[in-house]
Amino acid sequence: MTGSIAASNSTPLERDARALHAHDRPIAPGEIAIGVIIGRTSEFFDFFVYAIASVLVFPSLIFPFVDAITGTLYSFALFALAFVARPVGTLVFMAIDRAHGRGVKLTIALFLLGGSTMAIAFLPAYAQIGSAAIWLLAILRIGQGVALGGAWDGLPSLLSLNAPADRRGWYAMIPQLGAPLGLMVAAALFAFFMASLSTEDFLSWGWRYPFFVAFAINVVALFARLRLVATPEFQELFESRELQPSPAFATLFSQWRTIVLGAFAPLASFALFHLVTVFPLSWVTLYGRETPVTFLVIEIVGAVVGVLAMLASGLIADRVGRRAVLGVSAVLIGAYSGFAPQLLGAGSLGEIVYMIAGFALLGLAFGQSSGAVNASFPAEYRYTGAAIVANSAWLLGAGFAPLVALFLASEFGLWSVGAYLLSGAACTLAALGINKEWARRGQ
Repeated sequence: MTGSIAASNSTPLERDARALHAHDRPIAPGEIAIGVIIGRTSEFFDFFVYAIASVLVFPSLIFPFVDAITGTLYSFALFALAFVARPVGTLVFMAIDRAHGRGVKLTIALFLLGGSTMAIAFLPAYAQIGSAAIWLLAILRIGQGVALGGAWDGLPSLLSLNAPADRRGWYAMIPQLGAPLGLMVAAALFAFFMASLSTEDFLSWGWRYPFFVAFAINVVALFARLRLVATPEFQELFESRELQPSPAFATLFSQWRTIVLGAFAPLASFALFHLVTVFPLSWVTLYGRETPVTFLVIEIVGAVVGVLAMLASGLIADRVGRRAVLGVSAVLIGAYSGFAPQLLGAGSLGEIVYMIAGFALLGLAFGQSSGAVNASFPAEYRYTGAAIVANSAWLLGAGFAPLVALFLASEFGLWSVGAYLLSGAACTLAALGINKEWARRGQ
């Protein structure tokens, strides 16, 4: 792409952000990392605010006409809609990116994400408007998914491509920190309101405040990310086609092998992701002896362990390679699946062991799961290919995980959740075994 075409694709927001770099100082990987962490934390905060509410609020507020288990299953079905909608968002916003620029795309996507999340705070209960409450929640959840698909900005690729060659594993880990950080903030907010309010007040209005916070966080994230997509480094990679959106279907047909393997490679970590965050909260709320507030605190502690494990994954990956970290962590997750889920039925100590061990494994695996195949894409397909891989992996590995896990556990027992997790580990190992190119490229 020529510089003139790129310039014509510029927007006032991008030009304003570019003014921040009038000094023409090369941006350091550390500065990119901060912007990436802020952006991913905001996305995952929105994600976990909805996820926690889908367990603690929506079953009784939106589905009061069924029992608690069925209501939670219905709530998880709506939860999955965002993952189905993400590919649609990617298609729509890639077109906006090509026509109007990255700044316009990001602005619309993040305001849609924050607006959809904040609008949930005004959602009437089923008792007030009947089944319309279900439809409204479904529409807003789809809006979140479309926005998440559109919010793909290529910043993790920019971070990885600007990182020193011997630190690629470390910098690949950095975007993943947004997940535990977002969980910490979301869980802390819900724990505070649940501990401070009566059950009646919490279900009436207290649960709505975290959804308001989401909009403010998204505004901050928007400016942090606009600052980076307007940098000379991003522009250079865009003009060299490293971060230029290519037609989605052309990318899919041309790079289908890499996309398929990239979608299956992180399934172990993506399945485990919801089995230590969303599912255990639902199981303990429905069947456990811990209060939701206590378990949210346990989740916060687990998230801290997850951060530490992610940091370790970056260091280890730079020593032994990302492929080795993914493979070994998949084996460990497979071993964990054989005994860990049953711990949720073994009382307080069992729950703590399940969560701490699960987050430790999640940190190791998830820390290196993002963009593991990005370097396998030709430059002209890398931006769009990475987005398709991310959407596919989340849909296959995580989108229906809480729904499937709760259904299996309630029908067949907790051991079946272990079998489900084992299948994800097997998919990861199979994908790593098939993709010999990773080993030859030293990833």
